[in-house]
Amino acid sequence: MTSRALPPPPPPPHLRAWPHREALLADRDRALGELGRQMLGAGRLTLFLLWLLLLEAGWGLLGAALAVFADALDPFGLLLGLVLALAGAGALVPAAYFHVAGVRRDAAAHRLFARWASLDRAPGPDARHRAPGLSLAWLLVSFALCAAGLWICLAVPAGARPGEDSYTGVAYGMGAGLLLWLSGLAGAAKAVAHYRLAVRLLSPARPAPASPGGRSASPERPPRA
Repeated sequence: MTSRALPPPPPPPHLRAWPHREALLADRDRALGELGRQMLGAGRLTLFLLWLLLLEAGWGLLGAALAVFADALDPFGLLLGLVLALAGAGALVPAAYFHVAGVRRDAAAHRLFARWASLDRAPGPDARHRAPGLSLAWLLVSFALCAAGLWICLAVPAGARPGEDSYTGVAYGMGAGLLLWLSGLAGAAKAVAHYRLAVRLLSPARPAPASPGGRSASPERPPRA
């Protein structure tokens, strides 16, 4: 599944040639808006949950394949287990790849967001780019995923009955919970990181002083994201 390219980083200080501060703020506003949508937008959250759903489906198919192999008594059972294993791998591998790629892309977008935000301040547009509602939505969804994953990881082994539940079934159940928990941690970390960045760089404050020639003065090095 393809996604839009991230906006380019701001030019280095010695190559900045905005004719006036309004031009800088306009470019900054466009870049922050696009980065915010790609990090926290409803489409990004939907994609995050879809990849997680596919990840869990692939893991479930692999677990079902292991159960079929364990109970298979004829070639038909072995064939069914093989089909389930192939379907599970076909769902699990791309879902895991794109899930991890999404986390890395979010980290790159966060760094770009910090660099663009550090160029100047604009209280009006910055109130929109802080995106408190979207950050809260990510945090609540991530908290629910973490809670569900932790509950599964604890409930499955606690409810296992000796002689009736196999070690494979317990490990499969705990693995499903672990996937939820790790995904929730990644989503929560992104929401908290954006909130901290917004408080530090996008809170209302005195505008940065303009340098000679109408360009806004900017630090030589962007703050740490």
